[in-house]
Amino acid sequence: MNTDVFITCAVTGAGPSHEKSDRVPITPKQIADTAIEAAKAGAAVAHIHVRDPETGAASRNLAHYREVVERVRESDTDVVLNLTAGMGGDIVLGSAEQPLPLNEAETDMLGASARLEHVAELRPEICTLDCGTMNFATGDYIMTNTPATLRAMAARIQELGVRPEIEVFDFGQMVMAKQLYQEGLLDDPVLVQLCMGIPYGAPDDPRTLLNLVDQMPSDWTFSAFSIGRMQLPYVAQAALAGGNVRVGLEDNIYLSKGVLASNGDLVERAVNILTNMNARVLSPQDVRAKLALNKAA
Repeated sequence: MNTDVFITCAVTGAGPSHEKSDRVPITPKQIADTAIEAAKAGAAVAHIHVRDPETGAASRNLAHYREVVERVRESDTDVVLNLTAGMGGDIVLGSAEQPLPLNEAETDMLGASARLEHVAELRPEICTLDCGTMNFATGDYIMTNTPATLRAMAARIQELGVRPEIEVFDFGQMVMAKQLYQEGLLDDPVLVQLCMGIPYGAPDDPRTLLNLVDQMPSDWTFSAFSIGRMQLPYVAQAALAGGNVRVGLEDNIYLSKGVLASNGDLVERAVNILTNMNARVLSPQDVRAKLALNKAA
């Protein structure tokens, strides 16, 4: 069991959760405010996506990222910022029978450098690197991260002095992460996020989690989470497996059955679970020391 645990709050994500809960933040101000709320509740890290303020749809608009980052940094609340770099890897086929031409309205593919434009300008302490391609959820959508793209993105993140959070959704992606490390594209200390229970990646049963942990070098730092109703049980599961935890409205909108949560609610519940397990919840300063982060890099 890990007895010194940091909490990441994934505050909004890119999915249509805003259609089910009015607590999901949409505008840059709302996203910044809820990141601050999560930090005050005990989260050391805020994982940030941005959305179109008018529609709530996923966005990669640099101005929205800039506003969120500036608002958080100018606040009196300390939190480690973790910006997604997952946008720009979306392929949607035309249909099962006619995959080409692609569904251009929903396909969003960028080159490696363009996917990191906001990271290069804003220099968060952490950014994500989704470590593989997968059938993500249903329909004809493919989350696309080729080996060449991953190598290019890892090299650019390394050059920027930002700590990548390696997002692992299944076993093959752990193999890719270890390959990037062997090639010198990931610096110590390596940070991994085990993303469990997401169709069609690794299921969130405890044996699969422990098997993934066993595949990881023992000196790597990891967090683990699951989506939906398993998010809060995974707070305990992740700590018991030796890791850190992630909660937030990106992955789950409920505090309990039928009770909509805020990000602060979910972080407070995570803190209670961990402290009742006699674990210490780490501060942003603790995380910076643990992960050798470059503050406001």
